[in-house]
Amino acid sequence: MGSLTHMPILANIQSERLKIIMKTRIEKDSLGVMEVPEDAYYGIHTVRAMENFSISGLRAEPSFITATVQVKKAAARVNMSLRLLDEAKGMAIIQVCDEILEGRLREHFVVDVFQAGAGTSHNMNVNEVIANRAIEIMGGRKGDYSIVHPNDHVNLSQSTNDVFPTAMRLAAISIIKELLPTLTRLEEALRAKGEEFYPIVKAGRTHLQDATPIRLGQEFTGYSVCIRKNAERIERASEGIYELGIGGTAVGTGMNSHLLYRGMVIEELRKETGLDLRGCDDLRESMQSMTSFVALSGGLKGISLDLIRISNDLRLLSSGPMTGLREIVLPAVQAGSSIMPGKVNPSMAEMLNMVCFQVTGNDLTISMASQAGQLELNVMMPVISHNLLQSLKILNNGVSAFTERCVKGIKADGDRCREYAEKSLGIVTALTPYIGYEASARIAQEVLASRKGIKEVAMERGVLSRDELERVLDVERMTEPGEK
Repeated sequence: MGSLTHMPILANIQSERLKIIMKTRIEKDSLGVMEVPEDAYYGIHTVRAMENFSISGLRAEPSFITATVQVKKAAARVNMSLRLLDEAKGMAIIQVCDEILEGRLREHFVVDVFQAGAGTSHNMNVNEVIANRAIEIMGGRKGDYSIVHPNDHVNLSQSTNDVFPTAMRLAAISIIKELLPTLTRLEEALRAKGEEFYPIVKAGRTHLQDATPIRLGQEFTGYSVCIRKNAERIERASEGIYELGIGGTAVGTGMNSHLLYRGMVIEELRKETGLDLRGCDDLRESMQSMTSFVALSGGLKGISLDLIRISNDLRLLSSGPMTGLREIVLPAVQAGSSIMPGKVNPSMAEMLNMVCFQVTGNDLTISMASQAGQLELNVMMPVISHNLLQSLKILNNGVSAFTERCVKGIKADGDRCREYAEKSLGIVTALTPYIGYEASARIAQEVLASRKGIKEVAMERGVLSRDELERVLDVERMTEPGEK
């Protein structure tokens, strides 16, 4: 009990020690004054956000920080060109932006992804970091905003309301540029397996019941075409992301920006990013509507649903090894059980399932956030951005790992596939052009009841000669259209 009595005292002592160790500076805003860690490049707005929004521990994706800084750099260049920003300040801001783009100062972007509506906290975090480092470059001390001001200089001609969605677009495009080649590699790997497995005939299955034969390669080729078509849909859906509403400032009217600013800043961003960016048709629509993000997320959900299906097919086809289908063998990437020795699970397919479940859930969040905008602004952009960028990132990484560590190493058990094909009740379908549906159904029923083979029963019934049955019931002939 004695030790418990002293705990509050010890806690107070430790707290006082921390205050002594951690030096602070005082910053002021319209709400009052606050202490800011002396070595922090962020400022009072960020500190307030850290106190208010200690929600998830999740911070902005690196690509989103990069995109926001690219906007700030482009804006500084244009404002200098238009003689709205002092050259010394502008060059300092640009230098800081380059430092961040090279990977420095990233630890100072600390705002939770669940934050103030529209992303003001993130925008101000970026403004403050750039301002304080620029102040240092110009010989001042952090917090002396008379030298470089987060709002008046770094945020000049901008509003969170046009900066944040522009950064969302740039960040999304940067990951789409990685995702599309990743999907192409998966398509190619599946197509290669289609070619490799083409000679292998197996039992087809519909409703998880015996169906007419199919080639294992035909199944895999079908998977590859599915991925290609989904990738094309994603690419088409991403076209709207290239339209920027930068220059709209607060409500899409362009207030407090130069008449030439909008066109010039888009051109600067084209140079900075190397992307084929363009201005939107209407600044108000761009600020009000999140439809382009919804469309892209819908494309990601669409391929996720197909990837779940394909992953589950591979899990089913590889089930066993002694009591399942075991038509294919997936690469063994790790031990599958902490209690059952020798067990190997379809781990990469399971991982991809979980990734795709997350992407599908993210799409619902994006959809709900999209319809939640009111009047001139959708304030739910931070949650849209977080979910969209997460979907793009984990889908890219998940598909890449699945391709390299699963698909490329798949092996087929050709003998087992052939055995199932020849035992399948579905091959009785080949008899229907010769003896009709009803007679063929009776043979199928007898086969199921007697456990005899279809050829055996058909011969006993004398429906066709031995040579005719050999030709008609050739499972390889059943995998292509034409005269049988």
